Amino acid sequence: MADCHYSKESVSKLAKLYELKPALVQAFLDFDGKVFADGALSTKVKELIAVAAAHITQCPYCIDAHTKRAKTAGATDEELAEAILVAASLRAGGALAHSCIAIEAMEEK
Repeated sequence: MADCHYSKESVSKLAKLYELKPALVQAFLDFDGKVFADGALSTKVKELIAVAAAHITQCPYCIDAHTKRAKTAGATDEELAEAILVAASLRAGGALAHSCIAIEAMEEK
């Protein structure tokens, strides 16, 4: 077993998934391409959203890829930092909101 499940090289294993189910993987890739194309939101804004979402889902591959794609789309380091901090706020806010469940449990007799 590998020491780390998140090595940069291990993402190449997706080729096996493509080999096994090419039509489904290609459908995802086509969808992904359309989602990130300029539309009502620019590609840059979409990539900044993806950077924030990747930090919330904690996918290291997505963090790496979407940060690079955001930079390519013109995002600044300051914009990336703000997107990351938005994600941090949402994660923290979610924990705070879920504290209501614990408080309700504490109050039950």
